[in-house]
Amino acid sequence: MAVFKAPTRDIKFVINDVLDFPAHYAKLPCGEDATPDMIDAILTECAKFCEEVLSPLNQVGDQQGCQFDNGKVTTPDGFKEAYQQWIDGGWQGLSHPVEYGGQGLPLSLGLLKSELVGTANWAWGMYPGLSLGAMNTLYVHGTDEQKDRYLPKLTTGEWTGTMCLTESHCGSDLGQMRTRAEPNDDGSFAITGTKIFISAGEHDLTDNIVHIVLARTPDAPEGTKGISLFIVPKFHVDENGEMGEFNNVSCGSIEHKMGIHGNATAVINFDGAKGYMLGPKNEGLACMFTFMNTARVGTAVQGLAAAELAYQNSYPYAMDRYSMRSLSGHKNPDKPADAIIHHPDVRRMILTQKAFAEGGRAMLYDAARQGDIMMFAETEEERENADNQLGFVTPILKAFLTETGLECANYGMQVYGGHGYIAEHGMEQIVRDARIATLYEGTTGIQAMDLLGRKVILDGLKLYRSFSKRMYGYGLSILFKPGLSKYGRKLLSHTFRWNRLCVGLLLRASRNRDAVGAGSYDFLMISGYVTMAYFWARMAETAQKKLSENPSDRAFYEAKLETAEFFFERLLPRAIGHAEAMRGSVGSMMDMSLENFEIR
Repeated sequence: MAVFKAPTRDIKFVINDVLDFPAHYAKLPCGEDATPDMIDAILTECAKFCEEVLSPLNQVGDQQGCQFDNGKVTTPDGFKEAYQQWIDGGWQGLSHPVEYGGQGLPLSLGLLKSELVGTANWAWGMYPGLSLGAMNTLYVHGTDEQKDRYLPKLTTGEWTGTMCLTESHCGSDLGQMRTRAEPNDDGSFAITGTKIFISAGEHDLTDNIVHIVLARTPDAPEGTKGISLFIVPKFHVDENGEMGEFNNVSCGSIEHKMGIHGNATAVINFDGAKGYMLGPKNEGLACMFTFMNTARVGTAVQGLAAAELAYQNSYPYAMDRYSMRSLSGHKNPDKPADAIIHHPDVRRMILTQKAFAEGGRAMLYDAARQGDIMMFAETEEERENADNQLGFVTPILKAFLTETGLECANYGMQVYGGHGYIAEHGMEQIVRDARIATLYEGTTGIQAMDLLGRKVILDGLKLYRSFSKRMYGYGLSILFKPGLSKYGRKLLSHTFRWNRLCVGLLLRASRNRDAVGAGSYDFLMISGYVTMAYFWARMAETAQKKLSENPSDRAFYEAKLETAEFFFERLLPRAIGHAEAMRGSVGSMMDMSLENFEIR
């Protein structure tokens, strides 16, 4: 099976050396306890739990899957015991307020935890992971009474949470939603409808599940403007936060899926279940985006996890698998063939995994840093700026990192050859588990339209200019530094091309509205490559500085510089291909008549 080792050295490099989290935490009101020693302790203990408890259950969960029987779901062997250890360790509330039972540490430390858990066992990690979105949504939009009633048990992990959006006739087009919310005399609502594809929607890990549900009130306007958000617990919860009677929330079935077998994807039926409005009436979609953005960043972590786990298993295999002789001469003369790590194409695949995993980590942790600032900013201007930065980069993180994560998972299978296609080594499981990441929480195409349509065009380029200015500024700062000038030149060149494409697309869109949809995917991928180039340049600068200090772990920093060179030489040029595709005519995509699609 696939093995996992927590990449603690690389995480420390990103948060301490590149992004300077210690200085960042010193400015936060909740950062006093987030000392380097505390972070090291959290990393060490979380790594131990993930390596020794969760990782061995990854293949177990895949092979056994969840079992459904008359509305009840049983998780795979070991999942429930691991979850109890999670509760006992206080892991769920690591970054949540002390007043609800959490440890009150910065939000970004929660991402550190999510990465390790997700890479070790994504299916298991979705149970507590979905709860985080429910907790954040309640914390931001709930009344004090709602927070006091639900957050303590969610924070300890004694209960879990979900989000319930999708219905059989509508996926991303939530305006077609049919779930009803009829007002009761006591101010609550009777929720009736069926939601599908509900991750962690039913299980045996906890006694209660708190569903965050989108539904329509009888007087709601049509479309997305008429959607409200509701708290609907599986079992009633009294004013003291204690669980009561069954609330007519039942599981109709679970899906038979391509991957992530250890997590139940449920059909949930609400039969007049009592729910409580969360946030303002008819503004449910806006409130749900608190949950959705949490989930989208979480899904981006899945892309990173797939790349990291594929890399961790590809490299050792390539070192020990002998096949043919190297083109440049014998590398293992005492063997009948050379290790495949010496073949250029295998190196290409493994270095691609390494570059995307480490580059993606820097992108995600920088976003988490912006999330901290957004939550704890001292001024409205600072909060709004951080919110805008995070909002702009979220679709890039979600779509680009899941696309590249899936690519890396496929390379893992390819490195193993035929052995990668069978279940024994676990590489095909990584592919199956990673495949959904490009689909849920909005497909790559939807993220691309969100980025280009909403965050760039409708915003009037303000967010885009602010973000690209960061690329320009850094590129200029290293343009004349020895060893880094080549990265500065390429970063500036690609950012300039990115800007020209953006302006050009705006002009084309004024003549043909389909130009936005036709160019959105390529624009998003360019955005991902340019953003990752920025972070690889920063990591190269940091590694170069550390090497000048003559550290004991020189190999680590040398590897950073070598991987940065690979990214700039071999991966960043892909952005040019996406740019050429963006310049292609809209007609080449949209003018073919429907009858010419028919199979003859």
